[in-house]
Amino acid sequence: MVPLNHYLAVATLLFGIGLCGALVRRNALTIFMSIELMLNAANLTFLAFARHPLHGAASVNGQAVAFFVMAVAAAEAAVGLAIIIAVFRVRGTVNVDELRSLRN
Repeated sequence: MVPLNHYLAVATLLFGIGLCGALVRRNALTIFMSIELMLNAANLTFLAFARHPLHGAASVNGQAVAFFVMAVAAAEAAVGLAIIIAVFRVRGTVNVDELRSLRN
């Protein structure tokens, strides 16, 4: 059995990479992928704690929360990509430095 610390280390690394990508990058698609990476890191921690037996029995609560986070991430992906495509059609770019407002 893999120790809980290893799961948490990988999740921390994934969340850190996602956070750096969201703060440093200027392309909206790259920022979007970085946010998805941070959500996956949160899912990994939920599932790691659900698998780790606390007080003798494994919990299903972490798996339920991870399933909910995946559903929210899927909805966010659909709506987010639709907004990015709509902005690209109007402005011709997805660089966030050039997109100061949603007005034409």
